[in-house]
Amino acid sequence: MTDQQQDRPLDWDDEISNDDQGGAVMVPPGEYPYEIVDLKRGRHQAKEGGKLPDCPKAELTVRVWLPDGQGVDVEETLFLHSKCEGILCQFFTSIGHRKHGDPLRPDWPRVVGSKGRCKVANRKYKGSDGEDRIANDIKKFLEPPATGEPQPQPQPQPQQNPADGVPF
Repeated sequence: MTDQQQDRPLDWDDEISNDDQGGAVMVPPGEYPYEIVDLKRGRHQAKEGGKLPDCPKAELTVRVWLPDGQGVDVEETLFLHSKCEGILCQFFTSIGHRKHGDPLRPDWPRVVGSKGRCKVANRKYKGSDGEDRIANDIKKFLEPPATGEPQPQPQPQPQQNPADGVPF
């Protein structure tokens, strides 16, 4: 079956047979190159007893590149609040939009397509069904290498045809 046949809406009378529920690819803990592939603006709603009040948030899709060239998407949220200013500075330094220690007014439209390095860890949690689960977490956005040091680049992936989302 081709990717186009697998990734499609089903009709009400389509035959179904694929028992595989898929699942997240677990990234072994370590440091990896990444690329920002999507950014959505949102709003954090404060929770009773939570650490942050209502504030804007940036919901990022971070494509982490494994040594074999496989890209794994990890969701990361950046909260636009003074309590989180350190991680915001870390992120913008990592993607090369800011020099360590310099002030910055973020240029959010330039974020998608930006690249850097991050430290990934695995987080254990209980699902809503009470089952133990593991998720990929970005623990830290790393500073770019010093000038002159080559930065590892992700392996090229097949290009997508925007019309149908299928590699060509």
